[in-house]
Amino acid sequence: MAAPVTNDQSWFFALALGVSFLKCLLINAYHSTDFEVHRNWLALTHSLPAAQWYYEATSEWTLDYPPLFAWFEYGLSHIARFFDKEMLVVQNLNYASPATILFQRLSVIVADVVFFYAVKECCKCLREDKGKYLLGKPSFILTVLLLWNFGLIIVDHIHFQYNGFLFGVLLLSIARHFQNRHFEGALLFSILLNLKHIYLYIAPAYGIYLLRCFCFTQSNADGSLQWRSFSVVRLVTLGTIVLSTFSVSFGPFIALGQLPQASMTGGLVQEFQHSVLPSVSPLATLVCTVLSILPALFRIWHRPNGARGFLRCLVICALGSFMFGWHVHEKAILMAILPLSLLAVESREDARIFLILSITGHYSLFPLLFTTQELPIKILLLLLFTIFSLTSLKTLFRKGGALLNPLEATYLLGLIPLELICEFVYPLTVWQKTFPFLPLMLTSIYCALGVTYAFIRLYISLLTCSDSTKKIKTQ
Repeated sequence: MAAPVTNDQSWFFALALGVSFLKCLLINAYHSTDFEVHRNWLALTHSLPAAQWYYEATSEWTLDYPPLFAWFEYGLSHIARFFDKEMLVVQNLNYASPATILFQRLSVIVADVVFFYAVKECCKCLREDKGKYLLGKPSFILTVLLLWNFGLIIVDHIHFQYNGFLFGVLLLSIARHFQNRHFEGALLFSILLNLKHIYLYIAPAYGIYLLRCFCFTQSNADGSLQWRSFSVVRLVTLGTIVLSTFSVSFGPFIALGQLPQASMTGGLVQEFQHSVLPSVSPLATLVCTVLSILPALFRIWHRPNGARGFLRCLVICALGSFMFGWHVHEKAILMAILPLSLLAVESREDARIFLILSITGHYSLFPLLFTTQELPIKILLLLLFTIFSLTSLKTLFRKGGALLNPLEATYLLGLIPLELICEFVYPLTVWQKTFPFLPLMLTSIYCALGVTYAFIRLYISLLTCSDSTKKIKTQ
């Protein structure tokens, strides 16, 4: 029988230590070219003056993140020299000594402390009923869903990136808005934009929410906007916070006349012209993206529904950009899955959407790990995360029957034969050499159905939710 809940939250530290131990076990696992990307950034920020950071092109993996992340790499480089100085030589391309691997892996693990703190702050924003057992406690479920998130583990600690650190800043910003600490939330998001440009996807949700719910201090009884309540002081203060952050980040490079280089974050991408299907231009994807998120932005402007409505709009902006954006990476699905976890432990409908999106979205990350030795790892980790998500959310919302209807459950179960075909059956067929892209195409199409369905369900939930629904408390 599950142990009763006490005020002791040692379980949080146990979960944090447990996942950190798992990450340590993955230190010698496969790593992608992103490992060399970040090693090169360590080398050039350490060895060269800032004036040359965005011009150095010895490696094809030139620095293409905003300035604050460059300074983050610069700070790490001063610790890296105690492990292996050779990793900090710009000319040492594809350098991956055991000490280098150890340092870079540990740097990701240690940086996740920011994520741990953010998760703990998010748990404080949840409304909980006293006397529940641990496995039925929303904060415990949320902690597992975030700290042990399958996508973060394989993307950061096998594939290699610093998403946990970055998502920590994002979740902390969201928590501050739930706690009515809007200046801090705005500052954190401004910092995040100067760490990685991809978070521009969700900037519209931040802008509309802060203007509507913070700069306008009152609403009418029906929830509509009270124009006379506009606060110029709050708007100016928010503007000062944002401009100050960008000035600190880009200021030195503006002084050097390098703003175009420092703000260029396109990265190294491949562009193809389609042979059969019509090619899609960046402008077309921009128009589709804007159209996909406009209804959500209008909704939180006219009927904000507090921080919970903002969070739902944020997830929709992330999904809309993921589905319609130009050159979107598979990892971007995590920008929707992680924030949605907060809603999933508070609402039955959101739990349903979360299960569909997280299982489908996480499975879509499988092609990132294509080596044989990582196959059992990714299958086992996804199974464990999925089983916990299903059982814990089912326990949390045990009243009202099954969370998934038969059609939804059948769709998710279809991922099993899809994996068997792509990994074990298709490589043995004669089509493997002629059409090697088919498994990836099947995975993309099948997962796109689930993501699109979740996107539609989220929109329905946003547009039909009541303004009086207060599932998450503010402080």
